[in-house]
Amino acid sequence: MNKAGALGLGLAAILFSMSSCASSSSTEDSTATEKERIELVRQDGEKKVDVMIDGKLFTSYIYPNTIKKPVLYPIITPKGTKITRKFPLEPSVGERVDHPHHVGLWFNYGDVNGLDFWNNSDSIDASKREHYGTIVHKEIKSTTNGNDKAELAVVMDWEAPDGTVLLKENTTFVFSGEGDQYAIDRITTLTAENEDVSFNDNKEGMIGVRLTRAMEHPSDKPDVFTDANGISTGVAVLDNEGVNGHYLNAEGVEGEDCWGLRSNWMNLGSTIGDEKVSLAILDHKDNVGYPTYWHARGYGLFAANPLGQEVFSDGKESLNFKLAKGESVTFKYRVIVASADLNKEILDKKFTEFSAQ
Repeated sequence: MNKAGALGLGLAAILFSMSSCASSSSTEDSTATEKERIELVRQDGEKKVDVMIDGKLFTSYIYPNTIKKPVLYPIITPKGTKITRKFPLEPSVGERVDHPHHVGLWFNYGDVNGLDFWNNSDSIDASKREHYGTIVHKEIKSTTNGNDKAELAVVMDWEAPDGTVLLKENTTFVFSGEGDQYAIDRITTLTAENEDVSFNDNKEGMIGVRLTRAMEHPSDKPDVFTDANGISTGVAVLDNEGVNGHYLNAEGVEGEDCWGLRSNWMNLGSTIGDEKVSLAILDHKDNVGYPTYWHARGYGLFAANPLGQEVFSDGKESLNFKLAKGESVTFKYRVIVASADLNKEILDKKFTEFSAQ
């Protein structure tokens, strides 16, 4: 072959190689943009782990000493709206100041060996603290980032006032996000560490979230709210402008009638500004007490309680769940946060998918 022919073949090979690389790069870039990048950012000095989706904060796992249990706070919709109540961490104009133990998204119970873990907060008088338990963050076991999901594994201790560990908690949070819907899976295993543990029937439990004023049901009852300086003020007649929360369960029951009923899932929907917002909690068929009872109040408290059966059934049922020393139990929940309406058809399908896992 002459030099001209060889040069021509070499140039063709180079051009083909460049074309292939460009094509490969284009394919990789396209794949990357199609997937949600989910990253966990540890902030050990601030006692939190930020959960980022596409570079934006979705929620944070926080474990300060002041709120008596680790929680997820704030929770932010895909369109950027904070939907958790800010009080007591960030007092804000027009918010209720009741129940200072309602912070973000949490998991605890109102009667564990006679100790109240649910209602504990810094507001409890020192003379009464012997009746309350505290959940203490102990360790971040692992963080795993991914395009489809990220996982955070943590260890907590459920402690009596004298420091005795009643329950060792191992929890894995799985964070995922796609389009206008994000999700949090919480898989929590509780182990009776040093003694038998009784979860006595109690309406206060177990996975709960306290939501912003706009997601409450409108109310004409007097209440206490905060002003711009965080000062509490009694209000005789509530301003319900923009307040339009609405519960829906799997049986099609709506509004505050959902309280105290069993159901596979519950959704709280609202419109905030021009954004349709939904937060749904899904039970799992493997959970004790399935299908769970719902401790869902119109003022923004939204909780699933599978263990408080006597209270919710008016005495017709009872559970009083117990763990012998060394025994464990696992609870699984999925929380869906959407910048969209989530109807019955959508949530029935999501429940079926989750319970198959």
